[in-house]
Amino acid sequence: MIGILCSRIRIEEKALFEALRRRAVPFERLDEDRIQFPIGGTFPHPDVVLDRSIHHGRSLYALTLLNAAGVPTVNRARVARICGDKILTTAALARAGLPVPKTVVTFTRDAALDAIEAMGYPVVLKPMVGSWGRLLAKINDRDAAEAVLEHKETLGSYQHGIFYIQQYVNKPDRDIRAIVVGDRTIGAIYRRSDHWITNTARNGKASQMEVTPEVDQLCRKAAAAVGGGFLSVDLLEHEDGLLVNELNYTPEFHGFMDATGIDVAAQVIDYVEEIAAKPAVA
Repeated sequence: MIGILCSRIRIEEKALFEALRRRAVPFERLDEDRIQFPIGGTFPHPDVVLDRSIHHGRSLYALTLLNAAGVPTVNRARVARICGDKILTTAALARAGLPVPKTVVTFTRDAALDAIEAMGYPVVLKPMVGSWGRLLAKINDRDAAEAVLEHKETLGSYQHGIFYIQQYVNKPDRDIRAIVVGDRTIGAIYRRSDHWITNTARNGKASQMEVTPEVDQLCRKAAAAVGGGFLSVDLLEHEDGLLVNELNYTPEFHGFMDATGIDVAAQVIDYVEEIAAKPAVA
């Protein structure tokens, strides 16, 4: 039995359900609004769980508790913890020797302003946790830096009091998103936009690209650096070469499928069934 942890049913979840039905594989939708985890007790659970939650905190704790109970998951809790936090992701990539945009983390507004001035404008200020291109700020001068930093500090959340500052990469009007399933890069797309944020959730347009040996190797190494699994890898084209920007551990993929014709759902289910046959690793 395969469990699918869901927040809501999107195109991707429908594709996964259909792939399971075509194979006559029994599955159960695990609605995160209803699921319960009695800590220290036993609870009925599927043989393997595929995480499709859109809520990082719920994903992280659900996967942690499932792994602790010996349930294999895609992805593992460790992968969710790293990929769900931009600071941990960048640190893991850098530790693996992979090329990343110049990044500085500070804990106060004054230190952040000093780091921005030293890095040079423009810079990008990102939240530690977030997706779909939300809460990103491109800062072009000191006045903007002071205003945005003050605004974040005033919000009060501990996450907004930790400043993740990244050099702005003057890329073409596109970035690259690849999908890695297990140890394979199954395909890649360009995401194009007139805006500097190219996410398809922000009206970026997807088109297929060739997976070159360089892209394949970089994506597989990036996935391995965070623990592997079913991941999307975002690359930026810099004048000095490709940079690994971010990874997503519960990627949307309907735009990817439309652009490439690759049946991502089928390949993910193949991988989930492989994981079900192996012992869970926390």
